[in-house]
Amino acid sequence: MPQTTLTPAAFHILLALTARDLHGLGIADWVEEATGGAVELGPGTLYRSLKELLDAGLVRQAAAPDAEADPRRKYYGITPSGRAAVSRDAARLQRLVELARERDLLPERA
Repeated sequence: MPQTTLTPAAFHILLALTARDLHGLGIADWVEEATGGAVELGPGTLYRSLKELLDAGLVRQAAAPDAEADPRRKYYGITPSGRAAVSRDAARLQRLVELARERDLLPERA
């Protein structure tokens, strides 16, 4: 996949998967909790984005974590390419935050 900026949904999905494999609802729940409710991934956005990320080789289907997991749920994991893409975008966002601080748009770090 060419080195392009990720969509906000793709960035959040990949970030969620950096810790462990998750199913779709687990991803959506993680994103909502991590953003304090500021980002909610609806089913259409979530599953369309997951399909695009699968097609791009940034995520893969993963095995359920245990035999007692709901067999109807599909689990997803991040690939090395996905980790590189989310890392690149995180660095890009960090540069933007630093610029915003320089322009007195954000407070200095405590």
